[in-house]
Amino acid sequence: MATGTDRSDLSVRTPVSRRARGRATMRDVAQLAGVGIKTVSRVVNRESGVSPAMAARVEAAVQALGYRPDAGASALRRADGRSSAIGVVVDDVANGFAGALLRAVEKVASEQGTVVLAGSADEDGAREAEVARAFVDRRVDGLVVAPSGRAMAQLEEELRTGLPVVVVDRATPGLPVDQVVSTNEVGAAVAVRHLLEHGHRRVAYLGDLGRISTARERVAGYHRALTEAGVEPDAALVVEDLHTRAAAEAATLRLLAGDLPPERRPTALFCAQHRVTAGALSALHHLGRQREVAMVGFDDFLFADLLEPGVTVVAQDPGSMGHQAATALFARIDGLQEPPRTLWVPTTLLRRGSGEIPPGR
Repeated sequence: MATGTDRSDLSVRTPVSRRARGRATMRDVAQLAGVGIKTVSRVVNRESGVSPAMAARVEAAVQALGYRPDAGASALRRADGRSSAIGVVVDDVANGFAGALLRAVEKVASEQGTVVLAGSADEDGAREAEVARAFVDRRVDGLVVAPSGRAMAQLEEELRTGLPVVVVDRATPGLPVDQVVSTNEVGAAVAVRHLLEHGHRRVAYLGDLGRISTARERVAGYHRALTEAGVEPDAALVVEDLHTRAAAEAATLRLLAGDLPPERRPTALFCAQHRVTAGALSALHHLGRQREVAMVGFDDFLFADLLEPGVTVVAQDPGSMGHQAATALFARIDGLQEPPRTLWVPTTLLRRGSGEIPPGR
């Protein structure tokens, strides 16, 4: 590398007019360093074939001019055609689960010298396709996608072009890609079985949109646990398509204080998504029954352990999911040709108090 004196000398010789016109170009760097554009390109892209002395001159010129490479143009010049960028499409990047997953992807990508572009689909298939297409147009090397549950034609189109894609969180049967998902059905069955073991027989299910694969898997786990325990499911206690906190709160109020006769009302709730859990909690506190009605939620959330009682949850591991999804994606980018795999990430029951309330308390 050039010394501080070298950089100072180059800065002095930089024409003021060049600085004034805006962002420095590779041609500017070549002129200041007294080398060809190809030499600058090799140094910037960390290619071989440049002597240490000449590389130092180019690096000094880069520092003096504040030059930043054009990532898109660099990708076009690289022999492997890579952009050193990947795209991640999730439901909502502001969501705690998605945020933890994204952070894990970024960590793996950083170790690979790759940047991450992220976007929210908002459970909208058209928006999901738009975000994925925008990333592809920017020549990302691959995509990690948590599908909305609608048609996946846009991913099938990208797969035909050879773009590596990994599905995360929501299984998409029939799509020939690696998939990283939680043990949703098993986790839901564990949650309901836990409530049954504490004496409950009238356990309500409050779930997310039925078209989402995770919601379908969790309601299947709910029914599986009841069936294994010899408990006849009551259709009146199964409420699906709750995608907002307000909808979940209203549904909980109807179950606990609506038209159902007292003997048919639930003594326990299984809430199969974090927004649903928040709505149910609000309803329980509104009724003053948070210490009477047992509840287990699916997905951990901030301060769940600080409430009174603490909220028992089936916790997923978004960090592990993000890590495994990114690792799988980079393996495919590097040329792995093995058949597509489904990687299962276990869930964990965290007992905190709300799920241990007996019936009739």
